[in-house]
Amino acid sequence: MPIKINHFRRDFNQWSLLLVAIGLFISIPLFSIALNLFDGAGEMWEHIVAYFLLDYIFNSVVLIIGTGLLSSTIGVSTAWIVSKYDFTGRRLLEWLLFLPLAIPSYILAYAYVGLLGNGGTLINGLNWLGISIKKIELMNLYGLIWVLSLSLFPYIYAGTRTLFQSLPTTIRDTAFLLGASSRRYFFSVALPLALPALIGGLFLVFMEVLNDYGAAKYYGINTFTTGIFRTWTALEDLPSAIYLSGLLVVLVLGLISLSRWLRGRKSYTVKLDTAPSRQSVRVPLTGYKRLFYPLIVALPVLFGFLLPLAQLLYWAMLTYPSIFRLRLLWTALQSFGVAIAAALLIVLTALAIIYCARWNNIRGLRSFARLSTIGYVIPGAIIGIGVISSSQTIIDFFSRNFQLQIGYLFYGSSIVLVYAYVFRFLAVAYNPIEANTLKVGKKLSEASYLLGMGRLKTLVKVDLPLLRSTLISALLLVFIDVLKELPLTLILKPYDLDTLAVTAYAYADDELVAESSLPALLLILLIGGLIIVLNNRKLVRDENTGNTRPV
Repeated sequence: MPIKINHFRRDFNQWSLLLVAIGLFISIPLFSIALNLFDGAGEMWEHIVAYFLLDYIFNSVVLIIGTGLLSSTIGVSTAWIVSKYDFTGRRLLEWLLFLPLAIPSYILAYAYVGLLGNGGTLINGLNWLGISIKKIELMNLYGLIWVLSLSLFPYIYAGTRTLFQSLPTTIRDTAFLLGASSRRYFFSVALPLALPALIGGLFLVFMEVLNDYGAAKYYGINTFTTGIFRTWTALEDLPSAIYLSGLLVVLVLGLISLSRWLRGRKSYTVKLDTAPSRQSVRVPLTGYKRLFYPLIVALPVLFGFLLPLAQLLYWAMLTYPSIFRLRLLWTALQSFGVAIAAALLIVLTALAIIYCARWNNIRGLRSFARLSTIGYVIPGAIIGIGVISSSQTIIDFFSRNFQLQIGYLFYGSSIVLVYAYVFRFLAVAYNPIEANTLKVGKKLSEASYLLGMGRLKTLVKVDLPLLRSTLISALLLVFIDVLKELPLTLILKPYDLDTLAVTAYAYADDELVAESSLPALLLILLIGGLIIVLNNRKLVRDENTGNTRPV
């Protein structure tokens, strides 16, 4: 008689339990929103549906389409030029194209109003030169598309640039031998091969557009994120805010399905020639292209970084005497402290999930690893609402059953905020670390086990030293994202905590836009410095074609 073996009981171990526990604990905000949807809408829901919901849907969809098209045009064109052509200043422009990401979109929105608004700096300068231009109205839907595109196009530039640079000359030579022109080679060969990188970058752009709050709020555009904030704060209707969050999750899931459908099942694998002589060689520019192509590359740097930075510096010189205080330095230290604490915890959590999944013997439980990383595709406003809802449930439970008032632990400290950062940005650290653990493989670890070393000791002595560069890059990437995050911080920060992002937003929200320049410049200085460090270490690689998300 055959012996029945209970494979689950045999293979289940402490790492399986820890993996499930981490996955469920991190995903509490998402479960909270899902459960609260069954409690019904709030009192203001009918009012929201009647007067605001169509605006939220229309504006959000138009922003996604418009920003996607413009950022793709900028990102792909600049990536192609710096990858395939050689010209004076190319090396400088190649890394300057990453720097627009150092200016958060809401700060870029403030700067552009100062540049092109009524009495704007750029408008006055052009009038002084004899070029008569009235103010350019940017505080509308199209102006927001312009600002978001200039802020987010590096996501697409990074991935497509990496792929274009990896194409060997054999592909180009074959296309030319078959009679293809340079234009046809780009549209028929190079661009289709870059489609996975383009779609991956577009998806990141879409998520950032849906997560934006500061720029949309300042420009007066009703989106899902501004609607969630308004419903929760102004209307004081948390159930209706949760309903709006549920609709936004549906939109996000639709975008995920769209990106997978666009990729399809086609293979985009290119067999790269390892011989240096056969790698892609940049072509020197001749004729009118010597001026036109560098101008195409320089314009996004000018409009996305240099002009806004100049406007912020001008404002800072005007407001420095009244704004610069020790309090501002303390705010910078608080921003740095919260960001580094969250980044360290996120990297440690990513390592725990990756290695618990590896040491777990039950394949079915490894899906909890991916469940833990779902937060990056969910806008910060939704996560904030989910964390508040779940926190309140825990507080009420202890109050009813044990007569313990523990609300100060949640709302009087940064614990809840850091927890929300872990849920939001875990994927930023998880993806590159997991990819590099696959490269390292299991042979060295298994050899260590055979020599009598345990799993944890092998992790510390063998695996972590091999992953040092990846861990540093993941730490810096998460640190940058936490510094820039606004919606989540606005919702969950304790009263006595200020960050540079929140301080800059608070000044602008009080119609003190010039005063927002100094904290904004400090934030840009921190983020820009880290981006330069990452580029110099050659750690900026696209998630789809390399191992890390573009910064």
